[in-house]
Amino acid sequence: MENEDAIKAIELLKANKVRWIHSTFVDIRGLMHDMIVPAREYMEGNAFTAGLGFDGSSVRGFKSIDESDMTYMPDPKTLAIIPWAEGEDQKSAIILGDVYEAYGGGPSEVCSRGYVAKRAVKAAEEMGYEAYVAPEIEYFLFSSIDPTKLVWDLWVSPKGGEGDSWGPPRVVPQSPEITPGKFVLRPKEAYYRPPPEDTTIEYRNEVSSILEDYFGFKIEKHHHEVATAGQIEINFKYGSIVETADKAIYYKFVAKNVAKKYGLIATFMPKPIYLDNASGMHTHISIWKDGENAMYDEDDEYAELSQTGRYFIGGLLDHARALSAICCPTVNSYKRLVPGFEAPIYIMWSRRNRSALVRIPVYYKGPEFAHQKRVEYRGVDPSCNPYMAFACLLMAGLDGVKKKIDPGDPVDEDVYKIPPERRKALGIRELPTTLKDALEEMKSDEVIHRTLGSHIFDAFIEYKTNDWNQYCLYVTPWEIMKYLDY
Repeated sequence: MENEDAIKAIELLKANKVRWIHSTFVDIRGLMHDMIVPAREYMEGNAFTAGLGFDGSSVRGFKSIDESDMTYMPDPKTLAIIPWAEGEDQKSAIILGDVYEAYGGGPSEVCSRGYVAKRAVKAAEEMGYEAYVAPEIEYFLFSSIDPTKLVWDLWVSPKGGEGDSWGPPRVVPQSPEITPGKFVLRPKEAYYRPPPEDTTIEYRNEVSSILEDYFGFKIEKHHHEVATAGQIEINFKYGSIVETADKAIYYKFVAKNVAKKYGLIATFMPKPIYLDNASGMHTHISIWKDGENAMYDEDDEYAELSQTGRYFIGGLLDHARALSAICCPTVNSYKRLVPGFEAPIYIMWSRRNRSALVRIPVYYKGPEFAHQKRVEYRGVDPSCNPYMAFACLLMAGLDGVKKKIDPGDPVDEDVYKIPPERRKALGIRELPTTLKDALEEMKSDEVIHRTLGSHIFDAFIEYKTNDWNQYCLYVTPWEIMKYLDY
């Protein structure tokens, strides 16, 4: 075998006496699919050279039953040992890969990793750019979730699991329930809280350590987030488009499995709790040319932001309404995009300003920090497919660079407090308020169509439209309470 990465992967498998390998890929939703095969298929067989066959008709958005044969091609660079799989008959590893057409075909147009993300990287390279991204992935920990016992009321506060900050997403009276010997994290007041109020530290330490020690992450920090009920965030160092999307998938995998060990449930649903902050996935992007950050300009007084950076922002703002369908892809996503919870609603840009859709961080100044110059796109949540989201954000921004799209003047004030008449005068548009509206915007966006390819573009719209239709037909507890006495 000549592939150096494959040789290293096989050495890692042998050194750790791995018996089983989780061979994984994602569907158009970004959900992981897993084939567990004996390690010998990789060490002695042809898994790395010929791949593994599977039924593509059973995967959302892939193939019809009459063309179901597909091939999974593992990427040896993504191999990682699973530390919680202990014992001689359980020792396991995990690997990510691309989906190929069967019978010797190349990368399939159904694959968001091998087709969408890698094509976007190539398109950027053809323009002379290399992109780096870093997502801030927030999520919730719950002690239990029982959909059959959710309670609705006019006032809300997450109920803690036996007094902890974790609890099921259900409504309880406005005053938090207090258990002797326990602290309560009040709604919207839990940001950066220390122990003993924050009870998630041991969990976060373990997740972060596993990501660093086994999955190649470089953790920058972790902390409790704004919402109560165990909302947390673990930040890691930026990387290339595909590499970082891979890390986002592994981040979820580790977070969910370690939560299970603690008797908890980790959910990346954007808005599980009524009237408390939701989970976002703010995505930082920079583009580099000839080894230098193309977004940095020492002479710019506003934010040390280059004209290229401004054009990139112009592209993001120009495509923002259509990007919402990819970056905020669930019905629940649009219950996050409302005033009062630090989520973006209005299409504008600014420095330092977290009410802006696109923010330019300005923590530091000077050429020694040129490598940190970037844009933060805040209209993303953790329910997205990261390969598709990062690719579409990159191509939307580069469309702005190519067409020299002017982003307009920055708005350096809290846009939520600007009167509607003045917002209109400033030309500030709004993001879609429902998944249906976002899909309608996506249908006419040629850049997103070209980035995703016709197959995923059509399959995604069809699948998400079906989600919307199901939601519209469902009768909610809120409707029963609101209208039963009519």
